[in-house]
Amino acid sequence: MYNIFDFNMEDLKDWMKGNGESQFRASQITNWLYKKGQWDFDCMTNVSKSLAKKLKRNFYIDIPELVKSYESKSKDTFKFLYRYRDGNVIETVVMKYKHGNSVCVSTQVGCRMGCKFCASTVDGMVRNLSSGEILAQVLRSQSEIGERISNVVLMGSGEPLDNYDNVLKFLKMISCEYSLNIGQRHITLSTCGIVPKIKQLADESLQITLAISLHSPDDIKRKKIMPIANKYSIAEIIDACRYYIDKTGRRISFEYALVRGVNDTLECAEDLIQLLKGLLCHVNLIPVNEVRENEFKKSSPNNIKSFYDKLNENKIETTVRREMGSDIDAACGQLRRSYLESKRYRKGVENGGDLVRCR
Repeated sequence: MYNIFDFNMEDLKDWMKGNGESQFRASQITNWLYKKGQWDFDCMTNVSKSLAKKLKRNFYIDIPELVKSYESKSKDTFKFLYRYRDGNVIETVVMKYKHGNSVCVSTQVGCRMGCKFCASTVDGMVRNLSSGEILAQVLRSQSEIGERISNVVLMGSGEPLDNYDNVLKFLKMISCEYSLNIGQRHITLSTCGIVPKIKQLADESLQITLAISLHSPDDIKRKKIMPIANKYSIAEIIDACRYYIDKTGRRISFEYALVRGVNDTLECAEDLIQLLKGLLCHVNLIPVNEVRENEFKKSSPNNIKSFYDKLNENKIETTVRREMGSDIDAACGQLRRSYLESKRYRKGVENGGDLVRCR
């Protein structure tokens, strides 16, 4: 059986034709799935019983089960823990802004990139998510908040470019009129810097925003917090960014998580200025999320302001990301990890054996 969300319009038309059905039935099915939010073939009233039976024999509608949900005290951030058919759990975050609702989706169960400040990578990667599983996060989240999602950020658990084919199909599907019709300029993809895939993505002629998780202007310091830096140098990443800008005309966003005593000095700011000078870009400063699995601490407000001021004074357009959902473990991987630890704890108690908790 197939997850019907993995089928785009052409895939569905081909399936209908191959199974003795009119191709227009594909439009009827997608209208129910994406526009009306109906996830039961038997409840699609303009679909014949014979077609509904065929669909049920060949497809399942893989909307993940809601395991837990949290709402921030400020009521502008929601975090959802979803479980897929195979029992794996991922997390999705919805952030409410004046300009609309943004959803931050996961692209993998876990992550193998090993970034030191991220909870997503602590247990490694379990598997990739399919295009339909990523898309279903948006659908389910829309249903949970009862409002339309207008912006998508691929910045949850996983490295999107490490799951390239599924992510690319997701990007193309979610922006289609028959689907959720979210414009590509309202989609941001974040990567830690897989250089060949950045160039490959540039050749796809998409209009999404590319965000690079940089976090240091120095290769030696970057290697200490991001293992990917051992494979691709900052110079190689900047070269790939120039290629992306030339091919798409789109501005690059650089994410920079400020860690106290590691990368938040004015010297680091000066190095970053020299690195990005003349590049069509924007810097997003992120006060690092403090997680139990590492000792990284958030920069002081004074250091954050000084860093910000230094960049802007030197014509590097910079913003400081507003902290949202810190009271509900909204940082990448924290909720999933808490859930897995709790599950292991319960299992250990039930088995009556010695319990070793992950730290």
